[in-house]
Amino acid sequence: MSESVVLDTALCLPASDVEALIQGRMMVTMSRIFINPGRQFALYPTNIPINLQPYEEYYCSSFLPIAQTALAQIDCEKVVIKAWVRCEGCKMYPPESLDTLSQLTVWTKAALQRSLGQRPHIFLAYLRVYLLPQSLDIPSQSQNPDFLPLRPSLSVSEEKPVLNDRTFAQRKRQLEKLEPVLHPELEELQSAIASLTISQPAAKQLDDDIKVFLGWSSDKLIKQPDPDLAWINDIAKLGDRSIEQDEKKSNYQAGTDFENIARQSLEFLGFKVESAFKGGAGGLDLYCSKPYPIVCECKAGKLIPSRTVEELLKLGGMHLGKTQVLTSAKLVIGPGNPSTDMLKAAKEWEVSIINAMTLQKLVEFKAKYPGAINLVELQKYLEPGQIDYKIDEYIDKAEREIKLRSHIIQLVKKHLEKTGDRDVGVDALHVAYIYDHPPQPLIPQNLYEILIELSSPLTGYLGRIKGSNWNSDRFYFLRDLPIS
Repeated sequence: MSESVVLDTALCLPASDVEALIQGRMMVTMSRIFINPGRQFALYPTNIPINLQPYEEYYCSSFLPIAQTALAQIDCEKVVIKAWVRCEGCKMYPPESLDTLSQLTVWTKAALQRSLGQRPHIFLAYLRVYLLPQSLDIPSQSQNPDFLPLRPSLSVSEEKPVLNDRTFAQRKRQLEKLEPVLHPELEELQSAIASLTISQPAAKQLDDDIKVFLGWSSDKLIKQPDPDLAWINDIAKLGDRSIEQDEKKSNYQAGTDFENIARQSLEFLGFKVESAFKGGAGGLDLYCSKPYPIVCECKAGKLIPSRTVEELLKLGGMHLGKTQVLTSAKLVIGPGNPSTDMLKAAKEWEVSIINAMTLQKLVEFKAKYPGAINLVELQKYLEPGQIDYKIDEYIDKAEREIKLRSHIIQLVKKHLEKTGDRDVGVDALHVAYIYDHPPQPLIPQNLYEILIELSSPLTGYLGRIKGSNWNSDRFYFLRDLPIS
């Protein structure tokens, strides 16, 4: 548990600067005096004019909407304190560093130049920012000094740092060495979607992901349940229910409900379900055309009727033609254990049978890890007969692959934290992998292939510095891959 810290002083900063610190967009403040390392302050947002400059000239364009919002929320009667800071050092920067400093902060070069004035250097204080568990409202005070006394004093803890130790150290080193911004285009994208986060949950998720990727946040993203996916919980319920006990629905209506959710499930998994083939009397329940053809029969109730395989072949032949049916994958989804006669027919005509719960497991896995299900690989598991255990094998295999990748991501993260290095090569990482309870044996080339996959722009879990050959590439941590 973090030790309690007592604050009796507040550091007064423009409200927009405070917001930038809280969001992790920057970790410094311009200071007129040297602040001793280790000093701790509450962050007190003010609406003091910034060097008499318009906001448009003071903040970079990507941060300007956030700056204006923060200013508009200032209350003349009270001040909302959301965070506190500890000074982690100060540094003087010469005038020739202003271009890079502007890229690494939210201030324009003109704002930095104005703060520099006639002095030979600009003075920046590095601040480690911690969020309060709950915001604190205090009466507004005189806003002339840089520091204000807190009455009464405030007891806080280090439980909620905006940036973890490693991310803070990386960002501090970047500022100290004036290393350029790595992803300016992503910063522009984040700013463009920032205004959508309140009304659009998808935009909020993307915004959080980008912040973690950029190093503005080091929180592990906790994926909240998507209300639009609540239907997944009904797949097995609709397939395996007892018709007589379910709201007095007819057999036809119960079958239609299950057929509809099975269609939705297959589409969610990535199959293209052709709308021209609808269920009902004399109709083919489901036909998937891509990525490979599947003829599907859905049965709701207590048991799968013994003649279901014959029905699938007959209806499939009527609507698709005999040749098309025989060369397509064939699938029956329904409740209970199939009869001996049905299993024999399924083996003879190469029909796969799964329970509704197995379909639900596949869909749940897809919802949890959107890119984890490879339908072409799944086809290899569609053997004749009842194959629930085969689908379980496929899910287990895919889950092992995900856990391996999560392990490697954590390995990179822990190695860099331990060594203090910014990036790591394949050989050093392979040695670390061998001694870190590896989930499975890997030779360096196999490890490299996974590292390349994880550093793809489409995944973004690791970053890659390309070398002259595969053995000279370097990798660094960007974000976690949470697994349950």
